[in-house]
Parts: sequence; structure tokens; C-alpha cells
Amino acid sequence: MWIWEALVSSSVSHIGRAALGSQTDDNCHRVRAQGSARGAKPARDGSLTALPWPGCDSGFGKETAKKLDSMGFTVLATVLELNSPGAIELRTCCSPRLRLLQLDLTKPGDISRVLEFTKAHTTSTGLWGLVNNAGHNEVVADAELSPVATFRSCMEVNFFGALELTKGLLPLLRSSRGRIVTVGSPAGDMPYPCLGAYGTSKAAVALLMDTFSCELLPWGVKVSIIQPGCFKTESVRNVGQWEKRKQLLLANLPQELLQAYGKDYIEHLHGQFLRSLRLAMSDLSPVVDAITDALLAARPRRRYYPGQGLGLMYFIHYYLPEGLRRRFLQAFFISHCLPRALQPGQPGATPSQDAAQDPNLSLGPSPAVAR
Repeated sequence: MWIWEALVSSSVSHIGRAALGSQTDDNCHRVRAQGSARGAKPARDGSLTALPWPGCDSGFGKETAKKLDSMGFTVLATVLELNSPGAIELRTCCSPRLRLLQLDLTKPGDISRVLEFTKAHTTSTGLWGLVNNAGHNEVVADAELSPVATFRSCMEVNFFGALELTKGLLPLLRSSRGRIVTVGSPAGDMPYPCLGAYGTSKAAVALLMDTFSCELLPWGVKVSIIQPGCFKTESVRNVGQWEKRKQLLLANLPQELLQAYGKDYIEHLHGQFLRSLRLAMSDLSPVVDAITDALLAARPRRRYYPGQGLGLMYFIHYYLPEGLRRRFLQAFFISHCLPRALQPGQPGATPSQDAAQDPNLSLGPSPAVAR
């Protein structure tokens, strides 16, 4: 999720023909043993191609590329910047099998170039899998406060980027009866406060992948979605980056909205968001393992939920009344305060009855903001 994986980039990886065929490769042997334990095994011993395309220079994409490379696969990874710290790390710690390509998902020319490169370099080995790992978000704020351009950019990267790459590589994936793995977000399943743009794009891509899953079943292509909890990727823990985005939001907010909501309201949301990140997990391996299993298991799951507390969150979302669901998400993620225009003492302030009865809704800015 952009709040957990925040680069506008892409990564493609491909795995060589001998990757799973060597009985002397300890890493591949270990994958076979783990797969057998749950009644599964790598789908075939021929060529494999895995594509952790978006964000291979950070977070889940980078760690997945490193793991696949360590297992003997040939990885073709795309990054936003070829000289970024993450890209340099991949060059340093990975084998010569790993190839880096620059890709900006907002540029059609970049996407076309990566597709052509992938097709040209998989003619002999085939393409086994695609990992859609894009996660882009610019704003943590109410949907009314979020610029329409933010909704467009989230859809451009998180939805249309995945759509274009998936459609472009489907002929190869149909030929190999391969895998499509997409990193989604619980924010696409439930209405996280202040993640309207990001959650909408993740909901769209999840529905798209469910559609592909049904339509590609006759071709033998298996589709999985990874729904990770909150993890401390490089972008998530970059507090300075979030501060700059908050300041940019304030600077460009229409005066009418700024008067209605107030600067303190936005500062409160920002503080609540940073507080929620304290619960994020530093160990990214549950997500990396889920992506790897979706690529290699004979019977991959349709959905993976790596991370703590997701079972409880989904139980509450599906089985409890709407009011309790809303209060839980606010308590867990961002608890709103009243906008300036609705605070006591303001002319014409009349909070709704639901707002007045909401125990998670404070009547003013948080003490930290008030200072």
C-alpha cells in the first residue's frame, strides 16, 4: 500500500531455465521441501520468470528480487531510478543474473520499452510470472481535501500500470501457463480513513485481477493477490517525505476548504497517521514469502494476508455492524477530530448526531497539535 510501499516505479524479473532443475541448488531444494509440506511444489522444473516490477529499488519489490536471485533465478527488475540507493544495493549484493531496467509507470514509452525488452529476453526460456507490486500514494487526508489529481495519479500507477503490463505480457503467460501476482492492500477492501485515492485504486486493481483469474482459468494461468498489513518499507518510514506532502496539501488547498476544516484538522490527521506507523512491522519477509509461494506453489492461494491483526480486521469488517466497523478503523488507523466549522463556538456549528455520539471523534485538535 502506498502507505506501506511508496515508489512510482516498476520491476520485472525473469527466471532462467535451469533455476529449478538443479538438484544441487540448496535454495531451490528448500523451496521444494517447503512446498511439499503443504501439498504443493514449484509448478514446473523448466524456465520460470518472476516479475516484481514496481518498486524493486525499495520495499517488497527489492527484497523479493534479492530472494529470487539468491534462489538461482534470473531476475529482470525495474526501478524508478537506475542510480537510486536501492538499485545500487541490488547491483552490489545480487548475481549477474539480475538485470535492472528503468521504468516510470506514468510514461507509456517506458512501459512499451520494458515490454519489448522482456519479450526479447524470454524467447528461449519463456515467461513464468508477473508480480504487480506498484504502490503509489501522495496524500493522507479526507477525500474532499485530496486533489482530483491525486486520484488520477493513484489510478495511473496502481491500476492502469498493472493493466498495461499484464495485458502486454499475457501472450507469454498463456503460453507458459504461468502466474500473475499482484500486491494489493486491505485499504482496497475496507474504507480506511484518509486513504480514499489509494484505496480506490487498490480496490479497482483487485477486481481486475479477480476478473483475470476467472477469464484465464481455461489457459492454466493462476492469479493471486497479496493483501499485506502495515510494514515499514523505506517509503513508509520516511517521515520527512510525508511532512513535505502535508505542507504541499496545505499550500494548495482551496481557501474555502481550509476555512471549513482548518489547518489544525489536517495537522491532527498527519499526527494520527504517523502514530499509526508505530505499529508497522519491520520484517518484510512475510510478504516476500507470500509472493514467492504464489509464484512457485503448485496450488497457490487466490488471496494471501501477510501481517499481524488482519484476521481480526477482516472479521470485524465482514461480520460487525457498520458503526462498529467505522469506529474500529478510526481507532486503529486515524481518529478524526471535528473540522473547524463544526467545533463548539463556531457560528452555525451543528455536528451530526452520529458525530456527537462517536467516541473516537474528538471535539478539537489533539493536544500535540494544540501545542
